[in-house]
Amino acid sequence: MGAIPVPRSLQVLLAVAAGASVANVYYAQPLLDQLAQAFALDRAAAGAVVAATQAGSVLALLGLLPLADRGDRRRLLRLQLLALVAAVLWLAAARTAGWLLSGMLLAGLLGTALTQGLIAYTATLAPVEQRGRVVGAVQGGVFIGLLLARVVSGGVASALGWRAVYLLSASVTAVLALLLWRRLPALPVPALPPRWRDLLGSMWGMLRTDRTLRERGPLALLLFAGLNVFWAAAPLPLSSPPLHWSTAAIGALGLAGVVGALLAARVGHWMDRGFAHRVSLGALLLMFAAWWPLLGLPQSLALLLLGVVVLDLGGQALHVANQALLLRAPGEQHGRLVALYMLFYAVGSGAGAAAGPWMQARHGWSAVCMLGAGIALLAVLWWGAWRVAAFTASAAVRSGRVDCR
Repeated sequence: MGAIPVPRSLQVLLAVAAGASVANVYYAQPLLDQLAQAFALDRAAAGAVVAATQAGSVLALLGLLPLADRGDRRRLLRLQLLALVAAVLWLAAARTAGWLLSGMLLAGLLGTALTQGLIAYTATLAPVEQRGRVVGAVQGGVFIGLLLARVVSGGVASALGWRAVYLLSASVTAVLALLLWRRLPALPVPALPPRWRDLLGSMWGMLRTDRTLRERGPLALLLFAGLNVFWAAAPLPLSSPPLHWSTAAIGALGLAGVVGALLAARVGHWMDRGFAHRVSLGALLLMFAAWWPLLGLPQSLALLLLGVVVLDLGGQALHVANQALLLRAPGEQHGRLVALYMLFYAVGSGAGAAAGPWMQARHGWSAVCMLGAGIALLAVLWWGAWRVAAFTASAAVRSGRVDCR
C-alpha cells in the first residue's frame, strides 16, 4: 500500500475535505453579534460560543485523535464524517443557549478530529518519497479552509442568517462524506489493537523521547503565537480612524493569506528532496521579516498586504515542514504525534490571541509589531540551538569513530 502513489484527484479531495472540516471550528467567529441577538446573550456570554468550539478542539486532540492509531482509520473517518453532519445539523436547529453551546462543542470536537485525522491518514497512505508533498497539499487545504471560513460565514449570514451557514456546511460535508466513502483506500489494521487508555498513556512517553516532537512542538507554539498576535490585534487599528474598515473588509483581509497558503503547499516537494533545514530557516526568516512591512499599518495598504502574504507564507511553510518531519515516524504513531503537535499549536494560538489585542490597547501597533518580531526571533534562536546541538552530537560521534580506529 505504501508503495502506491496517491492520485492527484484523491489529494485534492482530501485537501477539500480537510478544509471543509476545519471551517466548522471557525464559522462562529463572525456570527457572534447575530448569535447574541438570537439567544439574548450579553457580550461576555457570547464569547463562550468561541470558547466552546475551542474546548471541543482540545478534547478532540486528547480523546478522539489518538484512536486513529488503534484500528481501521478509514472506518473511523467515515464515522466521524457522518457524526459531523449530524452535529452541524444539531447546531443549526438550536433553540436555547445551552443547545447552541453543545452544538458548538460538538462542531469543534468533530471538526478538529476529522481534520487532523485526515492528515494522519494521508501521511500513512502516502509513500515515503511522496509524503511531504501530499501532506503539504492537504495542510494547504486546511489553511485555506480556515481563512475562507470567516469570509463565507460572514457573507452567508448577512444574506440568509446564521442558521444558513451551518445548513450549508452540513450539505457540503454530506457530499464530501459520500465521495470519501467511495474513494478512501483501506490501510493496514493492527492485529492486536492497543487499548485507548494505553494510547493516551504512551503520549507522555512520546513527548519525552521523540526528539523531533520536542524540537518542532515549541516551534509550532511560537509560530502560531506570532500569527495570532497579528490576526487578533489587526482588527483594532483597521476598524479605528483613519481607516474605519468594516467587519466584512477586515474578514476579507484573510484572502491575502490564501496566496501564502498556495505558495507554502510547494514546501512539501522540497521536504521530499531533503531540504528540511533550509525550508525551516527560510520560513523562520520570512516570519521575522514580515513585521517590517506590517509596521506600515495604517499608512500603507500595499505594505499591509505584502506583510500578510509574507507572514502567512512563512508560517504555513514552517507548519508543513514541521508536520512532514514528524510524520516520518512509523504510521502507527501518526495520530498521537499529530495530536501532541497540535496541542502546542492550541497553546500558542491562545497566547497570541490574548497578547496581541492587549499590546495594541496598551501600547499601540508598533508594540504589536515588536512583540511579533520578538516571537519570530525567539523561534529562530530555538531552531538554531537545536541545530548547534545536532552538529555537536554528530561531531562527537565522528570523533568517537576515529578514536576507535
